[in-house]
Amino acid sequence: MPITYTPQKVWALRYIREAKAELTAAKEMPLIVPSLVLEAMRKAQAAIYYSLGEPMYIETIVRQASRNKKFIDDPILRCLVEIERTVQKAMQSSKPNSQKTIKQADNLIQIALSIVKLFTQEAN
Repeated sequence: MPITYTPQKVWALRYIREAKAELTAAKEMPLIVPSLVLEAMRKAQAAIYYSLGEPMYIETIVRQASRNKKFIDDPILRCLVEIERTVQKAMQSSKPNSQKTIKQADNLIQIALSIVKLFTQEAN
């Protein structure tokens, strides 16, 4: 039976492809386009949100939870909040193309890829 793709799954797959491509470009041209690392992180995060459902609602829940200083019991929400905090810290960094930020972006893309594969049943 063929896999049926919802619009959210299609967007999730597109964003993960774009995140990987932008990080690759940022690694190859670090001085020319420093914002590519940040854009790659944002797209990886968007891919996660799209793979989970309606991104606007998920983003709202995550932002509200990230403002809360209490411990988050739900492991999925806790993971999403950590990703949001990582992206926010990277966006506030004065050196978005530092090795540390590139490594964080690479890790985030790998996490996003795993989540997208899980929820879209995509083999690649």
